[in-house]
Order: sequence, then structure tokens, then C-alpha cells
Amino acid sequence: MNLKIGIVGLPNVGKSTLFNALTNAGALAANYPFATIEPNVGIVPVPDERLDVLAKIYDTDKVVPATVEFVDIAGLVQGASKGEGLGNRFLAHIRECQAICHVVRAFKNDDIVRADNQPEDDVVAQAKDDIDIVNLELQLADEETRAKIEAKRKKDPSDENIPYLTDKPVIYMFNVDESGLTDQALQSQLKDLVKPAKAIFVNAKLEEEMAEMSREERKEFLESYGVKDDALGELIKAAYDTLGLQSFLTAGKKECRAWTIKKGSTAPEAAGTIHTDFQRGFIAANVCKYDDLARLGSELAVKQAGLLRTEGKTYIMQEGDVVEFKFNV
Repeated sequence: MNLKIGIVGLPNVGKSTLFNALTNAGALAANYPFATIEPNVGIVPVPDERLDVLAKIYDTDKVVPATVEFVDIAGLVQGASKGEGLGNRFLAHIRECQAICHVVRAFKNDDIVRADNQPEDDVVAQAKDDIDIVNLELQLADEETRAKIEAKRKKDPSDENIPYLTDKPVIYMFNVDESGLTDQALQSQLKDLVKPAKAIFVNAKLEEEMAEMSREERKEFLESYGVKDDALGELIKAAYDTLGLQSFLTAGKKECRAWTIKKGSTAPEAAGTIHTDFQRGFIAANVCKYDDLARLGSELAVKQAGLLRTEGKTYIMQEGDVVEFKFNV
């Protein structure tokens, strides 16, 4: 399945800077509102070290990770649902996404003007105000959509599946200063603002500095700040958890690949993500755990240890399953 996340936020919260860091797409970032006029799109590989291990086991250079599509949606302001700022233009782009990543300003910097032109005072209180503005705009936009749909249904009662904005899961990405990356008291207060939604904490400036670094260099760089993972890693984990997703793996001489599926998917449903024929003609699935394969070092060793299983149509896929599907069409 294709994972698509819309990145939203008020002007001057660091949204486009973070998008650039996440995707290396070079989207315009500037210290004034509406620098991002049209949504910028970046398709990013999901970091997965397991694929490199499998590539060595199966002696292949072709590694195909799962991907996530990020859409950097133009900044909105209070009154956007009624046409203020860029108006409703941002709303249509959000409807196309499975989840919303709401970037919230949680730092003090007099050189970067707040969208409301207010002086920096209480970071937590101002973060709450900014969150409330965006949430209200989404609610107002949904009310307008609902009214239009109800009017339309009076003429045509056929049911329509409307992707209301407030129904979409939200992940909150708080853009904090360097000290905020390890400030547990601040993070606790910010988490309380958005419970039960996921909250992650990043520093846009550091993420920008790491844009050209390798994964290993990023990890070492972040450890010097007391942080375990970068914004991409944190957001991917939060998105998979929020949307109830997991990965399974396929491996062989031709390629090693990760696939994204919903938790609870059956083996035939997982096979269908590779090709619809695989699901239609599903016979069985040869399955082993990635950990067993990585530990024993070969598919043959896994089989000799009795850890390679043949599963049928009712098998529920597990995170990290390494699978070969058998099918006939």
C-alpha cells in the first residue's frame, strides 16, 4: 500500500524546512508566510536495516525499501476555511492523505516572526493556541463540506464516502530548540496538549544540517545531542503505529524488498500487495521470521532448524515475516 502523509502547520513554524530535511527535495523555505504556494511532494524510502542484512544473505545488490509520500501543504492561517491566506486550497490536498503531520512551533526566536506577530512568551500556551487554530479550521471546513453534501443528497440520495478532515489521524511534530530535544518536562507538557495522538520532537535546524549525511553519520550526530533517531525515523514509526501498519519482507537473488500492509492482514491479502494475481491464485506461503534468518545466516539453515513454515489462507501476517508466496493463475 502507498502511505501518504500531509505536512501542515501555520506559517513560520519550520514546516518547509523539515520537509526539505525529510525528502532532500529542495522545497522553498523562507522567513515569510506562504513560501510554499503549491504542495511539494517527496517520495522517501522507509529506513529498514533488515534489507541490507538480507541482501548480504541472498547476495543481491538490489534493495527496494517501502516508501512514504510526503506532501508539504501550503501554510494556513486563522480564517483559511473562509478564504483567508491561501483559503481552501490547502484543504483539498489534505483530503488525499491518510494521515496529517501537524508541525507545531515550540521554540523561541525573535528573528523568526510568528504567524500572529505576537512576541514570544509561553511556548506551551502558544503551541496550544496554534494547534487550536488549525483544528478549528479543519472543523469549519468539514462543516461546510457536510452542508454541501447534505444539500446534494436531497437531490441524489446515493451514499458517498467523504474523507472528512477531522476524521484523519494526526501526528504532532513539535519543532523545539536544541535544549527541547531532551527537556522531558517540556515534552511532557506538549504531549498533554495532544493526547491521545502521537507527539514527536525534532529540531528543524539540526535536521537541515543532517540532510546530506548518511544514516550512520546522522545517528552519531544525534547521539551527541542525546537523541536516538532523526525526524524521518520518528515520523515513520509514529505513522505506522497510528495507522496500524507493519512490514513484511521478500528476499531472493533478484531483490530484497519491504512491503507495507495493515496489521491483521492475511497471507493472501499480503500477496495481493505484490500483485493481484498472487492473491487471486494464492496457494500457500513459505514463512520464516527475519530474526531467525539473520541469526542462522541462510534459508537452508532456517529450514534445517525447522523454522521455515508453510502457511495457508487464514494465516495472519506478523511484523518482519520473510515470505515466499506460492500461487497459480
